[in-house]
Amino acid sequence: MHPSPHERRQRLAGLPDKARKAVSGSGPPTQPFTLRAEPNRIDPAVAHEALRLALRIGESMMAVGGSAADVTATVLRVSAAFGLTDCQADVTFTSLTISYDPDDATPLVLMRIVRPRGSDYTRLQGITDLARAIKPEGLSVEDAHRRLDDVLSAPHPYRRQIHALGWSGMAGCVAFLLGGGWLVALVAFVTTAAIEQLIRVLARRGLPAFFQQAAGAAVATGSAVLLVVAGVQVRASLVVAAGIVVLLAGLSLVSAAEDAISGFPVTAAARAFEVLTLTTGIVVGIAAVLDLAQRAQVPLRVVDPSTYGVPLAITLTSAAGMAGFWALASHARPHAILVATGAGALAWTTSWVSGEFGAGPAVSSGLAAGVVGFLGEALPDRLRVPPLLIAVCGIVPLLPGLTIYRALFAIVVETDVSSGLDSLVTAAAIGLALAAGVVLGRFFGRPLGSGGDRFDRRVRRRGSTAG
Repeated sequence: MHPSPHERRQRLAGLPDKARKAVSGSGPPTQPFTLRAEPNRIDPAVAHEALRLALRIGESMMAVGGSAADVTATVLRVSAAFGLTDCQADVTFTSLTISYDPDDATPLVLMRIVRPRGSDYTRLQGITDLARAIKPEGLSVEDAHRRLDDVLSAPHPYRRQIHALGWSGMAGCVAFLLGGGWLVALVAFVTTAAIEQLIRVLARRGLPAFFQQAAGAAVATGSAVLLVVAGVQVRASLVVAAGIVVLLAGLSLVSAAEDAISGFPVTAAARAFEVLTLTTGIVVGIAAVLDLAQRAQVPLRVVDPSTYGVPLAITLTSAAGMAGFWALASHARPHAILVATGAGALAWTTSWVSGEFGAGPAVSSGLAAGVVGFLGEALPDRLRVPPLLIAVCGIVPLLPGLTIYRALFAIVVETDVSSGLDSLVTAAAIGLALAAGVVLGRFFGRPLGSGGDRFDRRVRRRGSTAG
């Protein structure tokens, strides 16, 4: 709407004489007059170092599993602590760019390439604590750089053997959760240890992650086939399901969904495609071994765990153990492992209660994910762990490992394509429900936590205005 004559006169009255003549058109023709902001008094060298610090913090967060929204808000918050309030941060799947355009100095644009290091919740917590400690009149740029170096160079809280125990322990808990006995859990434990060692060797040699996933799934399925050939009386299908759940747990499905909902479509599309590609690698590894077993006429079968009455106490303990062992595999400290264990038990209880009221697998999984996502975001200061740890570890017991194996078994061995596709759709629905539940829970829990400042709201607003 155009201003009224009275409003126009009030605006002109507040301008200098020269400006008033230029705007009103009276007086001799002059150059177009524009109102400029106050000159920037930040030294360019200081601005450059502050931006470099913010960029390093953001890149480090992304490398250990931080979401695009959290990274962007942190970068803007750190920059503003040094007086750079007009920065723009751009996050993609493999790079992070920050720009600053002062009125009276040369614009600054810095970029860093992100090299993922895998989930590391101890480092993520250290980086987040450092970012919160950077405030006006607080840490200097040099001190902040030094503390960031200490966080990134600190040794892992456990030796490699203890870290690997997280993978194997999680597989053993999956076996108990699905109704297997001690023998099944032991076989799953040993098989997953072999998978972890194989993936480590392949990664060291530079083999792409797709083939690493395929090789891990092939080892899990091959061990089940060997058990059948050897005549060992064990539910071999549960060994495969345990291996699949462990492989699925390392995928960034939650981060991909959160990036998409928060208004970061490029990063979300890249992460979602990575999840799809790595899941396809699992499918290829399982299908290849099942095809070879069928050609060799090995009598395979899948036993539905619902036909076995597993006591609630065992399933609840197993679910909590799965979450705790995955936190251990993700370099979480003892306190964080206890919190993750509680999150797994809570998620499983919520899913079980929802199922008792007639909810389907996808709905019950989504509700459970929403609960852990809400609590993780609402109680970050009291729990002293990253919200992402609670969300990701909490949903681990609900991952559809056996559903995927049952689908591939129906397609490859039983040649029942229709039933197999239905199971794959169910598995996909459960995965999407878990991701969406976590994101929605974190959205409702954020106002109750302490992390929702103006930078966080500015970033989250992108999701509500996208499109």
